[in-house]
Amino acid sequence: MKRLKYLLVFTLPLTVGISFGTEGWLSYLPVYIFFVVVPFLELVFPSHWQRNEATEIELNSASKYYDYLLYSLVFIQWAFLFFYLQNQSFAPDQMTWWGRAISMGIMCGVIGINVGHELGHRLGRFEQFMGELLLLSSLENHFLPYHNRGHHNNVATPNDPATARKNEAVYIFWFRSQIGSYFQAWQIESKRMEIMGTSFFSLRNKMLVYTLVHINLFALILFFFEVQTLLSFITVAAIGILLLETVNYIEHYGLLRQKNENGRYELVKRKHSWNSNHILGRLILFELSRHSEHHYKPDKPYQLLNSDASAPTMPTGYPGMMLLSFVPPIFFRVMNKRVVAVLNNSPQ
Repeated sequence: MKRLKYLLVFTLPLTVGISFGTEGWLSYLPVYIFFVVVPFLELVFPSHWQRNEATEIELNSASKYYDYLLYSLVFIQWAFLFFYLQNQSFAPDQMTWWGRAISMGIMCGVIGINVGHELGHRLGRFEQFMGELLLLSSLENHFLPYHNRGHHNNVATPNDPATARKNEAVYIFWFRSQIGSYFQAWQIESKRMEIMGTSFFSLRNKMLVYTLVHINLFALILFFFEVQTLLSFITVAAIGILLLETVNYIEHYGLLRQKNENGRYELVKRKHSWNSNHILGRLILFELSRHSEHHYKPDKPYQLLNSDASAPTMPTGYPGMMLLSFVPPIFFRVMNKRVVAVLNNSPQ
């Protein structure tokens, strides 16, 4: 039964499917469920942080079930996106148009980018390719080279655009993080080509390949549909990207690694990421909210991520913290004292 808990993610395509088949306020059903009901329940239910037992870890690591679950979401994501592109122009009014667009955008963020992130950390080329397909649904492929070789190395330092500074509003962070990570991805690939002794314009340059794939995807949408459909696609991709950047914002807000006497930053530790053990957010996001452990051991698959009592914790789950970040003065009031406690190595 413990393996079935991750099936909770399928409530997202279920509610998005209802959104596509309804009109008016009901087309916003995923928003109500995941940004009203889930945050409320996570305020009511206590968080649950204890580690997995050794026998459970052994069983989980040996099961392909957890991988097949991720693979299935690749096909679901693209099936929903194709249906959306085919039918969005038939939305009866602006309210319904935006309801369906936001619903699809939530899928682009939660499944397209988050599951793409999980698969992008895998070593196998097939799994990485599946991750690339998911990230393509949100036009966020640059995330892979930047995240794996940039963010994980520079997290909690001024060199990382995806680490939010203390007292930085989320609305400013969105642009700094997305633009900064995009240019860092090009720099990372350029350096990799230099090390390999290969031309910058080689098809081994992932950023070059991703750019060509994006251009061809745009051309296919224009060929089979119309300009309005392309704009609809860009809209849902942008919503998914904003969800990603809001999550990035809360994951490392205000945290900094210290420099040693040689001027190098200390190794990444659990204290350099904010954790949340609220069960609903954990399951819907495939344990992304156990973020301290993910950065401490980034090669661990999601089902094996533990939580540690020493990791700094947010007062509620990811959905609730995302909503809180939209009101910067309140977010700062709640989080700044926790940031100070972490930096001073004192109890939160």
